[in-house]
Amino acid sequence: MTDTEPAPPCDPPAPRRRGGLIWHRDFRLLWIGQTVGKLGSSVTSVALPLVAVATLDASTFQVALLSAAAWLPWLLIGLPAGAWVDRLPRRPVMLACDLASLLLFLSVPVAAWLDRLTIGHLLAVALGAGTASVFFQTAYQVYLPSLLDRGDVAEGNAKVQATEAAAQVGGPGVAGLITQLAGAVNALLVDAASFLISAFCLLSIRTREPRLPRARRSSTLRQEIGEGLRFVARDPYLRVLTLFSAASNIGLLGYQSILVVFLVREVGVSPGVVGVLAAATSLGGLLGAASATVPARRFGSARTLLAAEMGAAPFGLLIPLTTGGPGLALAIAGGFVVGAGAAVGNVLKGSFRQTYSPYALLGRVTVSMQLVSYGSIPLGALLGGALGTALGVRPAMWIITSGLALTGLILLIGPLRRQRDLPDQPGLASGIVRTREPVGA
Repeated sequence: MTDTEPAPPCDPPAPRRRGGLIWHRDFRLLWIGQTVGKLGSSVTSVALPLVAVATLDASTFQVALLSAAAWLPWLLIGLPAGAWVDRLPRRPVMLACDLASLLLFLSVPVAAWLDRLTIGHLLAVALGAGTASVFFQTAYQVYLPSLLDRGDVAEGNAKVQATEAAAQVGGPGVAGLITQLAGAVNALLVDAASFLISAFCLLSIRTREPRLPRARRSSTLRQEIGEGLRFVARDPYLRVLTLFSAASNIGLLGYQSILVVFLVREVGVSPGVVGVLAAATSLGGLLGAASATVPARRFGSARTLLAAEMGAAPFGLLIPLTTGGPGLALAIAGGFVVGAGAAVGNVLKGSFRQTYSPYALLGRVTVSMQLVSYGSIPLGALLGGALGTALGVRPAMWIITSGLALTGLILLIGPLRRQRDLPDQPGLASGIVRTREPVGA
């Protein structure tokens, strides 16, 4: 069926109540599960390195390998994962990922209790959980639009992004508290429990997913991967957004990878205060995600995206100016505004991709873009470390934040600068005719 034909019948949307999607039962379940899962992952981001250092006396390189192992699956299996997700029902995929992650993180305290824990075990857990995350996050991006009406997708993404930002603020504190009281190994039980709660929420959702077309399954996996790559490469909006995300991630991860060293060794901040500063700057992401849809409705989604990404990044130049005492406000202000702008951009870009891309291609479009944007994360961290070692930490911060301030210019290359709002369907440049997908209640 083409886009000019009527949409398949679906239940009429329930009258909107004050509070919006808070009253949408199935979205609320998905939202709670995703938030709890992100809180658990935020705890693990602190607890897992602490297990390696405190329990196994791991080297700096081994601890760095844990972080690399978590992101490596995006480069290794991101593209085939998108094709597989487009072939399979998404909720069962997400449930399988939750259960696999539950078992992986539960294995760490069990191995420690049996005195069998090794750094190889931690690396295997990080790699396995990273692989599950690739499938879960890809399936989630496709699953969310099937629960909501098209006009509610932006609000849904904003709510999820806001609570994820809140989880990133609270997770390290929870990890530190549990580690202090019960040890780093036992802090991983929080993450294991979070996956159990996420799975329970998914099982409780009543909305049925749209049926997948059978004809498409006759193509090979390689052909389907190529179809997603070509769609992104040919589309003027997705192509520019992908390049921008990659460049922006290099700048963001570049300065964040040496921020702790900068604050402790250059500014003279104690490790305890570093955690407080990190939480304070993370509030910018929370505020940005919670408010993203308001200016988008008033001024237009394309204009808001440009303003957020181009206007916030230059505030990162405040960070290299940071000094002790009152001068710490510069680091807080810079990180707060940069985080807020990035969060607004993530909400609008994610909602745009979900409503703009053909539903049958959404998983492959998502991982095709994330392969480039997430693949730049290790590059940014290596760049920060190399510049910090060669030139000094403060000069490196100046170079990286200056580059970050200029990344928004990439968005001016494509058609965004001429638009008030982001379009809701692709034009002829993509080379693919859009078919209308069923919408959830």
